[in-house]
Amino acid sequence: MEPAKPSHSVAINPYPDKGELTVLFGGSAQTEPLHRAGPQVLDYYLIHHIEKGRGTFMCRGTTYSLGKGQSFLILPGELVFYESDGDDPWAYRWVGFRGGRADELLSRMGLSAGSPVMTASDVRRLTVQYARLQRALAREDEAGDLEAGGLLRGILSHYWRASPQTAPGSTAQPAIRRQIDQAIRWMNLQYTQPISIEEMAVSLGYHRTHLSKMFKEYTGQSPSQFLLNLRMDRARRLLGEPLSIEQIASSVGFPDPLYFSKQFKKRYGCSPTAYREQQDREDPYCR
Repeated sequence: MEPAKPSHSVAINPYPDKGELTVLFGGSAQTEPLHRAGPQVLDYYLIHHIEKGRGTFMCRGTTYSLGKGQSFLILPGELVFYESDGDDPWAYRWVGFRGGRADELLSRMGLSAGSPVMTASDVRRLTVQYARLQRALAREDEAGDLEAGGLLRGILSHYWRASPQTAPGSTAQPAIRRQIDQAIRWMNLQYTQPISIEEMAVSLGYHRTHLSKMFKEYTGQSPSQFLLNLRMDRARRLLGEPLSIEQIASSVGFPDPLYFSKQFKKRYGCSPTAYREQQDREDPYCR
């Protein structure tokens, strides 16, 4: 069999945002035998996904022999070197990215300079995601930037689900602590809807009594009180906007504006209308 013809292509993101996870570029190559990169230090994150062939990757004094279905991560500030095999040079795809959440996400996935190798659970599917990311960037429009960002998250989630490792520190967090955090996130996202704590417990797959007991133990308040406080605080801020009381009530999960006003007065000592009238005073709380 004749060796594959060397090739190289890359697509740069012309509209990189400055968000928590930003794609910078994506590319692909069929390398030549003994093709080398480095030693080098980058100022962004770079992941290579190996479609076929073999090669070696070196980081922090460790050499990794890698092949089809494996990937390696290069972190900013790390001195690395990688080289394709002389007889079976690898073909790979890559994505470069940066962002405020990148380090946190990769760390939770169990990835670091000391543990930079990942293995795909579905090589073909992952290869398609990389190819789609590169094509999205090649269109050179803002929609491509948005699509590439979604594909990067899909790529990272693929590695996360395929990894047999547990991210450092995650096992130390009690299961109940994760349940409480999940409940808090759920309420922060769903408080605008007329939902109940029982509905939340069912949605999250927990028994209401157990969840309520643990929630109060960890936060000092019941889920019902937490949700009410969340809604009232949001309503208080919305009173500074040109919205009717009925619109505000609906915006914080109260289909009945009269019941909303009753709860608001119980919390702040005055009706929403009276509270709004005092917004410009030094002390906005009713007395």
